[in-house]
Amino acid sequence: MPEANIAPLKDQISRVYLGDTHAIDQLVCCLLARGHALLEDVPGVGKTVLASALAKSVDCGFTRIQLTPDMLPADVIGVTVFDRDGRELRFQEGPLFTNILLADEINRTTPRTQSALLEAMSDSSVSVDGRSHQLPRPFMVVATQNPMGFEGTYPLPENQLDRFLMRITLGYPTAAAESRLLDIRPASTVLDTLDAAVSGDRVTEMQERVDGVHLSESVREYIVALAESTRASNVFRVGISPRGSLALAQAGRAWAWMHDRDHVTPDDIADLLVPVCAHRVVPADQRSGIDHDATGELLLEVCRSVNAPV
Repeated sequence: MPEANIAPLKDQISRVYLGDTHAIDQLVCCLLARGHALLEDVPGVGKTVLASALAKSVDCGFTRIQLTPDMLPADVIGVTVFDRDGRELRFQEGPLFTNILLADEINRTTPRTQSALLEAMSDSSVSVDGRSHQLPRPFMVVATQNPMGFEGTYPLPENQLDRFLMRITLGYPTAAAESRLLDIRPASTVLDTLDAAVSGDRVTEMQERVDGVHLSESVREYIVALAESTRASNVFRVGISPRGSLALAQAGRAWAWMHDRDHVTPDDIADLLVPVCAHRVVPADQRSGIDHDATGELLLEVCRSVNAPV
């Protein structure tokens, strides 16, 4: 299997986003695994900059929508209009019809509009007036949201959270990174100078190569054992679902390929457990679910009882 050679893509993103490089790795992993990413943290730590830098570094369609409480599903998906010239109904595509969609502050819009993204994220298609419309390839939703304690937010329902391959928290930059940050503001100016490091067709090719990464029987059993440990634990009211197991396996393939390996190791699964699965479990003490980091710690604590294969 040829080397992944994703360094140029990561280098372009890191020119603008100076935070934790692990967040860059996780976001690229989502892209290669055909997944969607939810970036969550307090305002001002670079969520939008990170997502925009990814889109600018890939030569494909990019749309950003600022979600607000008065936005309707048709504002995202599109509407059917009457074409006077052709005397027929014609579907007018919304901003959803792109390769990389940045849905900014997704938890500031209503559940009705949030759910409009559900079918698209799951099936890469939408249905309008009984007709199905395919979305372009590659297709990825990068959504940002503020923590639940902030005013004017609508918590995402569990079934929509489950559609995100990863939930990524950024944290504050180091003092050295923040000092460098002061020299490149405004970030929008630097974003304009970014060149595409990879084409959309190349991304599709890489996604297909990720599908060929080997997942051994022992690693499969390890993933299932991790999921079962959360379902059997009294710490969680809802454990990792089969969809969560599938997500962990696919993310593991992408993570292994990014590190120039043709097989998934138990360490790959351990590295991805929290970003892939912490938003899929519901603590028995629901108050713990408000803090994503606390839920991640609970998840790691429960899964430490599962022995990783050699």
